Amino acid sequence: MKYDILLAGFGGQGILLFGRIIAQAAMREGRNVTYLPSYGPEMRGGTCNCMVVINDNEIASPVINDADVVVAMNQPSCDKFGPRVRGEGLLLVNATLAETPAEHHNGCRVVGAPFTELAGDLGDVRVSSVVALGRLVHETQFAGPETVLAQIRELTAKRPELLEINERAFNLGLSCATAVE
Repeated sequence: MKYDILLAGFGGQGILLFGRIIAQAAMREGRNVTYLPSYGPEMRGGTCNCMVVINDNEIASPVINDADVVVAMNQPSCDKFGPRVRGEGLLLVNATLAETPAEHHNGCRVVGAPFTELAGDLGDVRVSSVVALGRLVHETQFAGPETVLAQIRELTAKRPELLEINERAFNLGLSCATAVE
């Protein structure tokens, strides 16, 4: 199994943490992983993306030119990184902050869900990337849901007040596949 995953949004949306959870969950399941974060100098509010490569075999490079999956958390990210999805890949769009294209020029599968809106309904828009993470697990099975939840629990161990909302956000993302399109 191999996944080239590109996550993009603006600083403050939790993009780098999103990528780190993906990478560490895949490592928990014994896969080879690279994690390459990138952000603009302005940090919060500026551009932010990360590349995660998951492979059962050795990984030659952490750089992704054409992705199996692009998660675009805002319109500029969708415009910039959406074209980098391979034809058989997945473009996952935060429909709260970006238009979900009806179809994509290269024929990839396009899925949109209002991650920020759903996170707001939980009481904190800052967990929108965790909602998206749940949906990504549902769509790709890059790792099992329990493995990803274990990683979320580990990362929130020092801030237990964040555990409940992150678990709820992740589970909402897993279940929103049937409730929202």
